[in-house]
Amino acid sequence: MRMSESIELTAASTTAVVLVNLGTPDAPTAGAVRRYLSEFLHDYRVVDLSRWLWCPLLHFVILPIRGPKVAKKYASVWLPGGSPLAVHTAQLAEAVQRELPHVRVVHGMRYGNPSFAGVLESLRAEGVQRVLTLPLYPQYSTSTTAAVGDVLGRAHGLRARMIDEYHVDPGWVDAIAASIRDHRAAHGAGDHLLFSFHGLPQRFADRGDPYPLQCEAGARAIVQALGLDDGDWSMSYQSRFGREKWLEPSTADTLDALADRGVRCVDVVAPGFAVDCLETLEEVSMMLAQDFAKRGGGSLRYIACLNAGPTHARALAAIARRELAAWDDSGDVDGGH
Repeated sequence: MRMSESIELTAASTTAVVLVNLGTPDAPTAGAVRRYLSEFLHDYRVVDLSRWLWCPLLHFVILPIRGPKVAKKYASVWLPGGSPLAVHTAQLAEAVQRELPHVRVVHGMRYGNPSFAGVLESLRAEGVQRVLTLPLYPQYSTSTTAAVGDVLGRAHGLRARMIDEYHVDPGWVDAIAASIRDHRAAHGAGDHLLFSFHGLPQRFADRGDPYPLQCEAGARAIVQALGLDDGDWSMSYQSRFGREKWLEPSTADTLDALADRGVRCVDVVAPGFAVDCLETLEEVSMMLAQDFAKRGGGSLRYIACLNAGPTHARALAAIARRELAAWDDSGDVDGGH
């Protein structure tokens, strides 16, 4: 028996692995979207403006205007079991559980339901003593990963650790590369491969947030695994919000430039998203694809996220297994994150 398997067997009743995703509304309605966005956009990690300025703007301008519009977007991709992010995250937790049969694997949302804070409290009440948290953000950012750590830091009665990032983990890199190969084997290779990551205000990076550097490092690791030349690919940032300067180049501008250059078929992959969600299914696969075609670019072919696929589950399970082994070897009695 390997050491990692022994750790799982002996810690079965007291150890849990929690996969944490960003969150999603409970329904594709304006009210549900407003409630979700209110919680999300109230977090100082996400919007660090003065509350005196931000809260009135949020509640009296942004939410009333954006709520109905965003609800329509969610409705366009909603699944019978709920939002894509909720459905795929739950399925991913189940898949990782199959890879880690002797450790409890559950999922939670930083915003919305099931609440990460509520999941931690339930685990504590059930007798779990040790929690390993794996935010489903391959790249670390203070606006996402650190926000999960804030909740974990407020949990009492649990020994806790958190995996901060896995953007160059070999198993994860190989899984992304394999998904691109599979797509191209089935449909042929496009003229260009575009890596689209979620955007971030530039001032976060200026303050030292490692997110853009990790996005580039992850993209280059995947490109190396694929054996692509520099001219075969590029990377960009999507989902810009507000008027301030965000990371560049934007995905929309990059696609416009590719169309103007005569590129007629672009494959787009979004490796910063663990599972498909509004930003990949509606923004990239629908909206940006339509814009690219109107610009004369022809075909934008979106490559699905890893979702609950076996390569994804195995990669995340391996990451968790290594961290649990290191935790056990450290003799840490208080935990940390």
